[in-house]
Amino acid sequence: MEKIAVIGGSRGIGSAILLQQLENKQVYNISRTAPEIYHPNLIHYPADILNDNLPEIESLDALIYCPGSINLKPISSLSIDDFRNDFEINVIGAVKAIQHYLPALKKAAHPCIVLFSTVAVKLGMPYHASIAAAKGGVEGLVKSLGAELAPAIRINAIAPTITETSLSASILRNERMKENMIERHPLKNYLKPREVAHMADYLISEAAGSISGQIFQMDYGLVSIKI
Repeated sequence: MEKIAVIGGSRGIGSAILLQQLENKQVYNISRTAPEIYHPNLIHYPADILNDNLPEIESLDALIYCPGSINLKPISSLSIDDFRNDFEINVIGAVKAIQHYLPALKKAAHPCIVLFSTVAVKLGMPYHASIAAAKGGVEGLVKSLGAELAPAIRINAIAPTITETSLSASILRNERMKENMIERHPLKNYLKPREVAHMADYLISEAAGSISGQIFQMDYGLVSIKI
């Protein structure tokens, strides 16, 4: 049975990924809070990615790092600590997880890593300076490690548009705001966590064996289409 570590699988996109993988894989979830489910293939380790030691896992086929942030403010309202905190959870946390689990990944036949960016790196959006800067770091990390870890380990990132999770609750807090968000996207929708989970499932599968160092936009046309 394949073994997957999901960092931040207790809610949002991470939870959707965890639920999708449990049926036929051993899943190790590492997050501060436990998932609200029980499954014989699930092992939960309580840990704060930035402050706690990560658990030891003997071998891993895939590492999926899900923690992120949505810190939307005008540049004049963003503090240096805002930038620092966003960079730490999105980039430093991912680096810590990769460094820690690299020996375990190297034991697998076809190991892979999936990180998360955002469409705001490619599409200039007001009030996204801190998160776009942090996720730009994630994309640079994917490109660099794609080269460094080849051919042994594949690494890719998913860059979603707004996704219906607790992180985006303030942006999608009523029906009018949801309708406005739908209209903003050329394909007239925004993401649900299960859609992103399907992409993560593909990227860790044998079907994606030729893909590494790539950033996959899941944007309902927001970045790539103008109509």
